[in-house]
Amino acid sequence: MTPQDAVDLGREALLIATLVSAPVLVAGMVVGLVIGLLQALTQIQEQTVAFVPKLVAMALALALALPWIITRLIDYAQELIENIPHTL
Repeated sequence: MTPQDAVDLGREALLIATLVSAPVLVAGMVVGLVIGLLQALTQIQEQTVAFVPKLVAMALALALALPWIITRLIDYAQELIENIPHTL
């Protein structure tokens, strides 16, 4: 395995990790932004008001995106295992 192969494997692993985590993080970010805006408009500064909707939205996003996430991870793992003989 050359150093370039190791760099490529690391880069691809980081890309897959970013893609897999994106739906949940985007859902939390959007809900957090909306709740933050509503809190600023109404001057309600309660922490639980922001926490519970974000938690629910992130759980819902995870439940909806889970089949896609599992498919991406399985494809990546299969590709990684199939390329073991070529990298040694």
